[in-house]
Amino acid sequence: MPLMQESPPESAPPSPGTPESDRLIAARLWAADCLGLEKVELIPVSGDASFRRYFRLQTDSGSLILMDAPPGRENSRLFVDIATRLRTAGLHAPAIVDFDFEQGFGLLEDLGDELYRGILTPQSVAGLFPGLFGVLHCMAQRVDATGLPDYDRQRLQAELDLFTDWYLQQHRQRKLSRSEMTAWQAACEILHANAAAQPQVFVHRDFHSCNLLHLPVQSPGIIDFQDAVRGPLSYDFISLLWDRYISWPRAQLEDWMETYRQQLEQPVAAAEWVRWCDLMGLQRNLKIVGIFCRLHYRDRKAGYLDLIPRFYAYLLDVVPLYPELRALHDLLLQHTPGQAPLKQAPPEHTPCAP
Repeated sequence: MPLMQESPPESAPPSPGTPESDRLIAARLWAADCLGLEKVELIPVSGDASFRRYFRLQTDSGSLILMDAPPGRENSRLFVDIATRLRTAGLHAPAIVDFDFEQGFGLLEDLGDELYRGILTPQSVAGLFPGLFGVLHCMAQRVDATGLPDYDRQRLQAELDLFTDWYLQQHRQRKLSRSEMTAWQAACEILHANAAAQPQVFVHRDFHSCNLLHLPVQSPGIIDFQDAVRGPLSYDFISLLWDRYISWPRAQLEDWMETYRQQLEQPVAAAEWVRWCDLMGLQRNLKIVGIFCRLHYRDRKAGYLDLIPRFYAYLLDVVPLYPELRALHDLLLQHTPGQAPLKQAPPEHTPCAP
């Protein structure tokens, strides 16, 4: 059940005697004890942009996934809480077989390896998106968001700041001038108002083809949901549409926007819904460009800078549609990544994370 692609080189199996090696030994002992086995073999499945790691193990009744989430670095209680909320709503998050919160080890249902990333194509999308739209509708209407963090102004601004701090200042070595900062702040205000105007619902926060698994029954399997919040209705929808591995023509995007709008419980005018989606997508993609730079420079994770051109292209596709964002458009044009956006899916080893 891959939550991401293969871990970067720094996540390779450690040398014997290191703390991480000791942790793997502890994970094997814990899993064997839970399952009543003499020993288990842990096969690395994936790592991701966090500190979590995943391993597959075999039992007489089938395979399971062991999640290694170091306490103090990962909130495993939140992971289990969100999984329970999704399953209660009838969605296919992995079942929790056992969890030790003190050690940060969990045994999960194995949802397999067939990511939507590998099967989502222009030829297959018509058969896949209706089911995914149904999942989005269910999450927004049936998954309980009570007590989850609000995707509020402070949180949204912290994400937007990733673009100026990590892309512009760190990656492009450019500090905003006073006039540019004024334009940036004005654009942020527009994005804040757009998010606040929408119904606030359960938001997966990373709903895209790398976090959805195609299954023979009860598809899709939903993963990487532990950062869920209560936030804008359009957020998960635009996460699916502005994907990192395949770009869709504007006419197709607008057609899907209208298809999904007609499924909404609360009526919203067509033009308003398109604006909600566009500006929410703009906020998310600004954040992602910044996160990719932070993963490269701070976390020393390879491959993420190569993903920036596609997301920057998304920014340049949307901003010109809104005259009130003209100053932001000018700023973005001055700092393009300097290479064409990806046209095809990247190689299989490319990271799969914002």
